Amino acid sequence: MKIVRIIARLNVGGPAKHVVWLTAGLRNSDCETVLVAGVVPPGEDDMSYFAEELGVAPLYMRQMSREVSLKDALTVWKLYRLFLRERPDIVHTHTAKAGTVGRVAGLLYRWLTPGVLLGRPRSCRFVHTYHGHIFHSYYGPLKTRLFVTIERILARCGTDRIIVISEQQRREINEQFRVGRAGQFAVIPLGLDTQVFANWHEHRQRFRAELDASEDDILVGIVGRLTEIKNHELFLRSIALYKDRHAPAGTNLECAGNDGALSFVSPQRPRRVRFVVIGDGHLRASLEYLARSLGLTDDVIFAGTRKDPEFFYPALDVVALTSRNEGTPLTLIEGMLNARPVIATSVGGVVDLLGREVAVQTNYTICERGVSVSPDDAVGFAAGLERLVEDGALRARLGEDERQFAAHDFAKARLLKDIAELYQQLMQHEPAAAAATVRQTSVCR
Repeated sequence: MKIVRIIARLNVGGPAKHVVWLTAGLRNSDCETVLVAGVVPPGEDDMSYFAEELGVAPLYMRQMSREVSLKDALTVWKLYRLFLRERPDIVHTHTAKAGTVGRVAGLLYRWLTPGVLLGRPRSCRFVHTYHGHIFHSYYGPLKTRLFVTIERILARCGTDRIIVISEQQRREINEQFRVGRAGQFAVIPLGLDTQVFANWHEHRQRFRAELDASEDDILVGIVGRLTEIKNHELFLRSIALYKDRHAPAGTNLECAGNDGALSFVSPQRPRRVRFVVIGDGHLRASLEYLARSLGLTDDVIFAGTRKDPEFFYPALDVVALTSRNEGTPLTLIEGMLNARPVIATSVGGVVDLLGREVAVQTNYTICERGVSVSPDDAVGFAAGLERLVEDGALRARLGEDERQFAAHDFAKARLLKDIAELYQQLMQHEPAAAAATVRQTSVCR
């Protein structure tokens, strides 16, 4: 089986790791994969080193960029020529840009052949994975409407199977935005090398020592690219609110929320709390300026990009996420594998990760596996942080429940098995409805 796998760029993030794991993991006598990637633009961190570590040598296509441009036509032509040379059985695209140019090139490959005159287009199946989507919070209304229309057309004309990584994401893409037919979808959650974090409890002190953090300090970390969609500004403004309303033991705290006053009693004055921003990007300078203007210079550490998640996650006491739009964030899964309680905005696949609601508070919700906050709600995020910082028993319970859940549901071996089964179903020309049930894990409960 020949697979051509295409991703827009190998920048820091879950999709880059995902395609490398698939390319390396499905490399055997029955399956050969060519990984095609665009070039990471200036200002973004490159994860090509991750591919090299796993023995994967991507074919880089320099014309493939994130933004819409005339170069896209050249990219389509080069991909078409690549398909003619490689003669793939399956073309699997990942992320929006790669999904567009890859499937347009696939239509050309399938139909530009003399066999069409006899009703025999080239035999090739096309799969697209939505790691997230760009149907809200990325662009203005007109551009967003254009992209949704393009995705609807490609789903109907150029896609045999659509993979989503959570049930919540399937509902958004298929039911809310009306992309694709229900029978085209397969829910296949992410998978990663869970053994990397097997000894997390032994690695707690290394990163804390770098930050000069004592064992009694509480470290709250946020991990991800410093870009608009990740909304680090919300993280910083929530920290400022947290500091402003912090009071000594026994003092009632009140803060106006979205739906009224938030009141609770601080059981004890917390230990020193520090906040760590792990990641880099074009917004770093402006976020550092915002932190200074909010008086957070002594509270927030910008640690930059790190290549040692097995050390920095165990050092944290809480993992935060403030995104406006997500698929299933790998950072939360990695935090869970290290038994780190999470607090996150309720967007995309985050809803499935956190599970059912357990206790609804005025401005935040305690779920089975973390604390959920409405998007762009700084007051709610500050309140949720306050609760996690002060309630050590809650942190311990959530962390252990998260660890067990993530270790069971997000193993790399399960991901490889699910994708291999889907490929086999496509090659056997099984009905779409049968393949759509390839994976329904407890993520979708």
